[in-house]
Amino acid sequence: MATHHEVKPKPGDLIEIFRPGYQHWALYVGDGFVVHLTPPSECAGAGPSSMMSILADRGLVKMEELWTVVGNDRYRVNNILDGKYQPRPVYVIVEEARRLVGQIVSYCLISRNCEHFVTNLRYGKPESRQVRQAAETAAWTGLGMALAAVALFGPTGDKNKNKHKQ
Repeated sequence: MATHHEVKPKPGDLIEIFRPGYQHWALYVGDGFVVHLTPPSECAGAGPSSMMSILADRGLVKMEELWTVVGNDRYRVNNILDGKYQPRPVYVIVEEARRLVGQIVSYCLISRNCEHFVTNLRYGKPESRQVRQAAETAAWTGLGMALAAVALFGPTGDKNKNKHKQ
């Protein structure tokens, strides 16, 4: 049974859907419907097949019932950037979202994903916290690996360098 958030979405709200291993994002447009950007592999409960989104370079803007998109996954209203940006007027957000339905648009997991799509609609700013967090994690992981290498081999990577100078 799906676990759903208690907050009822209002038109213009961002909906964060918790898929296995990532979040899918949609924009609530009212009457139980959302607009979202879908790469070819995105569907409710797609699981590992959704990882094929990495290879997609085009996406389709769809309007579907919220429950169809959520499937058995958990979701919440998450107007993620309200503290950073002023949301655009609701009628502008909803009108633009509805106008885009059915269009095939550029898709890139790093710079034009479903989160970028909905934050651009709500705020006029395409941002993805998911991508930023992944980049920060990768940077910290890379830094950790670099520090471990320095600890093991010294700053030049040659563990025996000082032995040759003696």
